[in-house]
Amino acid sequence: MGVPGFTSEAIGQEVAVFKDLRLAKDQRRERGSRRPLPSLAHTQPAFLPERPTLLLLLSLLLLPLGLPVLGAPPRLICDSRVLERYILEAKEAENVTMGCAEGPRLSENITVPDTKVNFYAWKRMEVEEQAAEVWQGLSLLSEAILRGQALLANSSQPPETLQLHIDKAVSGLRSLTSLLRVLGAQKESISPPDATPPAPLRTLTVDTFCKLFRVYSNFLRGKLKLYTGEACRRGDR
Repeated sequence: MGVPGFTSEAIGQEVAVFKDLRLAKDQRRERGSRRPLPSLAHTQPAFLPERPTLLLLLSLLLLPLGLPVLGAPPRLICDSRVLERYILEAKEAENVTMGCAEGPRLSENITVPDTKVNFYAWKRMEVEEQAAEVWQGLSLLSEAILRGQALLANSSQPPETLQLHIDKAVSGLRSLTSLLRVLGAQKESISPPDATPPAPLRTLTVDTFCKLFRVYSNFLRGKLKLYTGEACRRGDR
């Protein structure tokens, strides 16, 4: 029986056109399914940093815990971004406690290394002398920051911002000590038996957190930066 209003010939033509369209669609779908998938080995999510930067970030996070990062450069301190990060943290801590006279005071005086640098005398110093001054200064500074942390913990209602910066300073100095040890500062600071012993470390005392953080900032920007810069250049020769 025919369909009212349509001839069998017209219906046949419509069916043929529909079959041709369906065949073309199936062919396109089949060609698309054979396209090679993108290689996952060469793709990286856009929100992830490049590999060297990622290793740097992981190293900075794990250093205070004493955990190494596989693939991280052995002389991480020679990357200028590393030391600049700690210098920035120290400067921020100093800025938070600006106004040393009226700022938060320590309940006792704390001994810290003298951060003044005589550049002429520094350049004439032997490597062992420079290493000894930096290593001893870093050790004394670490003790001073730890003492400041303990005094702050024993005070009534310590400011949260100050607590945050003193904790970051403790963590930062632990990381810097590990980085300098890898660089060889501890070994270089040991003079040969027949050598003249290095001069005693010059020190001073501070009575406020502002002065404590200022010494921290100046030590990193001064003697520590001078020593690491020269040590890294020697290692590249």
